[in-house]
Order: sequence, then C-alpha cells, then structure tokens
Amino acid sequence: MLRAGIVGLPNVGKSTLFNAVTKTRKAESANYPFCTIEPNMGIVTVPDDRLNFLAEMAKSVRIINTVIEFFDIAGLVKGASQGEGLGNKFLNHIREVDAIIQVVRCFEDDDIHHVEGTIDPVSDIETVFTELVLTDLEAVNRSIDRRAKECKRGNKEAIAETEVLQKLKPHLDDGKPALTYDLGPEEVERIRPFFLLTMKPTIFALNVKDSELGEADQNPHVIAVGKYAECHHGCDTTVISAQIESDLVDLNEEEAAEFLKELGVDESGVSSLIQKTYDLLGLRTYFTAGEQEARAWTIRKGDTAPKAAGVIHTDFERGFIKAETVSYEDLKDCGSIAVAREKGLYRMEGKEYVVKDGDVILFKFNV
Repeated sequence: MLRAGIVGLPNVGKSTLFNAVTKTRKAESANYPFCTIEPNMGIVTVPDDRLNFLAEMAKSVRIINTVIEFFDIAGLVKGASQGEGLGNKFLNHIREVDAIIQVVRCFEDDDIHHVEGTIDPVSDIETVFTELVLTDLEAVNRSIDRRAKECKRGNKEAIAETEVLQKLKPHLDDGKPALTYDLGPEEVERIRPFFLLTMKPTIFALNVKDSELGEADQNPHVIAVGKYAECHHGCDTTVISAQIESDLVDLNEEEAAEFLKELGVDESGVSSLIQKTYDLLGLRTYFTAGEQEARAWTIRKGDTAPKAAGVIHTDFERGFIKAETVSYEDLKDCGSIAVAREKGLYRMEGKEYVVKDGDVILFKFNV
C-alpha cells in the first residue's frame, strides 16, 4: 500500500487535517510546536461515486472502496537538515512515504502561534523545501564520493549513477527540488534507490479559516501560493479548512451537508485532497461488480491486464487468459452489460492491454 505523508511547519493544522482525513482522533492537536513526535498512521478510504452506480446495477450486497495510507509527521523548522527541532528524525519519516502533502497556513489568528512569528505561506513553503533540498544535496555529495573508486575502476553502474547525480547537484545547489529537473525515465530509475526527498511528488493543502472557505479564491495567501506552486514546483494545490473538516468527523452525512451549506460550501475539501493524492501517487482504479460486492481495485498507471488481475489474486495473473472489459462511462450510458455488449462496447482484451482508469473488468483465467 502506498503512503502519503502530511508535513509542514509546526502549528499549521497538520494533525487536525490528519484526524479529519482518517476520521479519527489519533493525532494530538495543540497550540505549541512538536505536539506530534512519532508519526500517526491511518488508512484512508478513497471516495468514488462510481461504485454506487455499479452496486445498484449489479445488486451488490456491499461496496468496497480502495484505500491509501496517510502519515501525520512532526513539524519541521529551519535547520532541520542540521538537526534543529526533530531534525533527522523528521527527515527520515518523510523518506518513508511515497508522496508529500504539505499543509500551508493561509489564515491569520493571533491566538494560534506561528513558529516564524508572521504569516507568510510562500516563505513557509521555502523553509520546508530548503531543508529537504539541503538534505538531498548532502546525500548526493556523499553518494558521489562513495562511488568515486568504483568509477575509476570502470564500474559501469557506478559511472551511470554518478552521471545522474552530477546532473542533479547544481540543480539542488540552486535550491531547486530534484523533481523539477528534467530527467529521462532511465535516469529516474537510476536514482530511485537514493530516496531523494525532493523527488517525491507533492501537493499543497492550503489551510484557511472556516469563515473564509466559501471565498477562498479571494484569499491573498491562497492566490500567492497558487502562483508560486505552479511556477516553482509544478505542484497542484487544494484549499481546505482543517477545523471544518475536523468538525465534520462527528456529523452524519445529512448533518455534514447542512453544515457545509450554512458555510456557503458545496462539499468538503478532504474528498478532493484524498482523490488528488491518489492521482499524485500515480494510482488508477478499475472495478469489479457482482452480487456479493462492487469493488474498486488500485493499480499503477500503465499496468497491463494480467498485472491488474494479480491485484485480486496471484493466480489470476499467473493463469490470465483474457479480460472482459467495458469503460465505466460506456456502461453507465448503456445501463447494463447486456446493452453494452449489444452496442459492441463490451470488449475482450488480451495480455498487452493497458487497463484504464474506470474500466469495469471480468477476468478469465486458468491455473
């Protein structure tokens, strides 16, 4: 299961957001730095309305969504790469996740302490990324030094790795994250074992006050971060109110909808954040639907039909014969498998077929 880590400066709403996303009260939320020390972990359901239609069509007894893991990681401060705050402990926790959700404080509140004393979300982002870049730069220099002898001996693997690291070094030295350097697919694979922190895909969660959520697009901090994220990091952003999301945890579906309506908001930001994180991890969803269950299955972008079948059971991949497939949109338009088959939209796909997000599949196999 892939993992996303919630990071940021202390007191920006990380733990409050984690509790909302996981619908738990695992993470302590307090108005002082480092109230989180060891990371909290929660399994998060990925919302997908498509399952409702499939369950109704197949008369399924239950619905099973796909899930991802979220980690609430302790706050970072300037100098973390040199051991300040929780230092290397914090950075090692980030190293263990597959994607980063950086919570950025975009609200003013004198009662909530800011570690830097002023509200400047762009500066906050730069503080976090500076520490990650410095950590990566140190790792790159160390790796180059370690491979020097092997390179002199003509070790092709060491030479190839060093060439990529040497490309990244000046980029990192300029304070830029490794992810923004234009590496080829083979080069990316070569440096994957180094677990560089700034190679991890990132999304910014812009935390606003509950009273400002309905007009967040006019918030100067939100506007500034949106422009900065696109220009300097090529990252997506999503607006949330961690406090609202935390309040919604204790409400049922109808109460939550009424609460959001009173605030002038159509839906909460958590669903959007979870879905964007899922996409950020390079994940895709296909479906199976029958009388027992309508279920979403997680695969990676580019996975072929046998690989997708193996997610259900290794026997499905080993004995794969074919995949009976129809896209969700086509199936919804037709209303049933029978009509989709009559219209020629229900297809037989072989081993080379790359499964698309939203495919509804029945696998045929023999072991």
